[in-house]
Amino acid sequence: MPAYLVVEHTITDPAKFQEYGNKVRPLVAKYGGRSLARGSHKVLETKHWVPDRVIIFEFPDMEALNTWYNAPEYQPLIALRQSAVDMSKDMMIAVEGD
Repeated sequence: MPAYLVVEHTITDPAKFQEYGNKVRPLVAKYGGRSLARGSHKVLETKHWVPDRVIIFEFPDMEALNTWYNAPEYQPLIALRQSAVDMSKDMMIAVEGD
């Protein structure tokens, strides 16, 4: 069954975040993932959740998602992403689909 990665970012360094995005997209694809949504968003019912960016990726299954996240080539990108966002508001959630 598919697995979904839902991420939200409050970006503090746009240049670094752009570098992260340029490097992470081909890596996600390498592990079978694809972007489902990454455009503009609208918060409908809460005032405490106001990310700059929301992205949803789909992977073939949770194993593929975990393999991507733990891949040696992704590890340096974690630090790059964390240096470009407000870590008190950053979020990544893996969800199994039906």
